[in-house]
Amino acid sequence: MKPVTEKELGEAVRQADGPLAIRGGGTRLTGQAGMTLSVSGLSGISLYEPGALTMVAQAGAPLAEVEAALAAENQRLAFEPMDYRTLLGTDGTPTIGGVFATNTAGPRRVQAGAARDFLLGVRYVDGMGRAIKNGGRVMKNVTGYDLVKLMAGSWGTLGVLSEVSFKVLPRPETEATLRIAAADAGAAVRLLSAALGAPYEVTGAAYDPAQGAALLRIEGFAASVAYRAGELTKLLGAGELVEADASGALWTAIRDVAPFHGAPGDVWRLSCKPSQAPDLAARLEAEALFLDWGGGLIWARVPEGTDLRARAGDYDGHAILMRAAPDTRARLGMFQPQPEPLAAIEAGLRAKFDPRGIFNPGLMG
Repeated sequence: MKPVTEKELGEAVRQADGPLAIRGGGTRLTGQAGMTLSVSGLSGISLYEPGALTMVAQAGAPLAEVEAALAAENQRLAFEPMDYRTLLGTDGTPTIGGVFATNTAGPRRVQAGAARDFLLGVRYVDGMGRAIKNGGRVMKNVTGYDLVKLMAGSWGTLGVLSEVSFKVLPRPETEATLRIAAADAGAAVRLLSAALGAPYEVTGAAYDPAQGAALLRIEGFAASVAYRAGELTKLLGAGELVEADASGALWTAIRDVAPFHGAPGDVWRLSCKPSQAPDLAARLEAEALFLDWGGGLIWARVPEGTDLRARAGDYDGHAILMRAAPDTRARLGMFQPQPEPLAAIEAGLRAKFDPRGIFNPGLMG
């Protein structure tokens, strides 16, 4: 099913007599059973006010269309959503609704925040087919229960987004990356933590063992970037400066997990406390890995069928299985099971938003 209006979307949900697999652009692997309900037909930018730094778009609007409109006004999505297609071996077209439904954010999350932090308002269809509006089109209109933040990252299990309104930011004049040698993950996390704790507005903080280096991005006016790069060098020690276009390409590769493209094995995404990252990374015994978000995000590639959650053991975070064969996804599940108290809260929310249990059943527990 591919409705082209919110009314048609609501009717499709009301008439459903079984599970619905909610889809945006079809770029992610979820392995959900049920009739496919795609929102890609709800397309287009409804409103764009560059002076107010706000945009309203239909959930199925292609991400490329949104980014092109912003670029024409020298603006951007500050949270830097990644493109999963090459990593996961999928096609399709990333959509702005899919970005917010999955709360997708790239390396700039350490400075700018997640996708949900820029979401101002939503329209969605609940499990009974009713159209619901929450939030507004500017910050001052965001009042009442904050269903906006609840919908962001719910992966279509609470409702089907039909429209999103969100904040955007100006595009910086230039960028540069300071690359500093790091012998291991422990040394890298110490460098990254020191940089993020300094007053130099680092907008990317990653560690790539293949390069043997901690990577620190600085963005802004050219003079400011040069000054802050110099101060970080004084603070952290000698490093190589990667400038402008080369820096941009480097962070696009980190954002899209390019080191794992075309490589065999399962791909996992683990969130943790940065201080726990070095020990956790060692326990994973991964064939390849790298750290983002100052150590708060670990991307790991392991042999097919590996239960990485068992290897990881106890830590403050969770592991998502991003790429694996269908039988592995069925056995291990995409999302880490919630502790019982959180699972009970989640079940209660679903019962309110989707009483019939038809939206992506089983996806998140």
